Amino acid sequence: MKRAVLFMVFLFMQISLGHAGIKSQEIEYKAGNTILKGYLSYDDSFSGLRPGVLVVHEWWGNDKYTRFRADMLARLGYIALAVDMYGDGKQADHPDDAKKFASEVSNDIGIAKTRFLAALRLLKNQSLTDPEKIAAIGYCLGGGVVLNMARSGVDIQGVVSFHGSLSTNMVAEPGTIKAAILVLNGGNDPFVTPEILKQFEAEMRTASARFRIINYPGAWHSFTNPEAGIYGEKFNLPLIYNRQADLASWEEMQVFFKDIFK
Repeated sequence: MKRAVLFMVFLFMQISLGHAGIKSQEIEYKAGNTILKGYLSYDDSFSGLRPGVLVVHEWWGNDKYTRFRADMLARLGYIALAVDMYGDGKQADHPDDAKKFASEVSNDIGIAKTRFLAALRLLKNQSLTDPEKIAAIGYCLGGGVVLNMARSGVDIQGVVSFHGSLSTNMVAEPGTIKAAILVLNGGNDPFVTPEILKQFEAEMRTASARFRIINYPGAWHSFTNPEAGIYGEKFNLPLIYNRQADLASWEEMQVFFKDIFK
């Protein structure tokens, strides 16, 4: 646990001390009558328009980890918006609350899509964003969200799911999916069984989607979050950080972005 915390501190120091050009801000926007609280990040040492990336949070909410990833994307030359899928910036510190918040988004594609599209409009309207080059990444719950947005035909260049849910109440229809899809999955993730993987692959093939799945042997759920083990021990959940899979999956995302944004 101590090593995970120290590693997270080290990564935060890399961003805050080593990249003074990063500009970030809390930003409010609305989906219907719901106020959403996002986090926008970019590096002003880069010039001109740049691709935009939406970052969709784990079931804990739009917390420091999600914003940390937005800063990492800014460091790579993107403009990133950490999305609020719960409304009013709600965050959970217990699985019971997280499950309650997540259920509203997972069980109602209408709510999820309305909030996602509100964030997409906000990102596209930023003066530094190239509106023709947009992607979305998501972690755990967020991975399922971005995959469902692709299934529903949202018109963006690509989505990346990090240890996200592959099951859905809304199977993609042939020809609907416009976005390229990259799934980065933990080989030991108990929430994504071999049967679920097979069903997802079959769905994507039937839908004629451009997709790729990468499994990381030995990696469990939430393998990219250095604090995963802390939550896992505290709440007896199968959450374990895997540094090797974390770094490898981040590299795969970068290769994927270079391909879809070329």
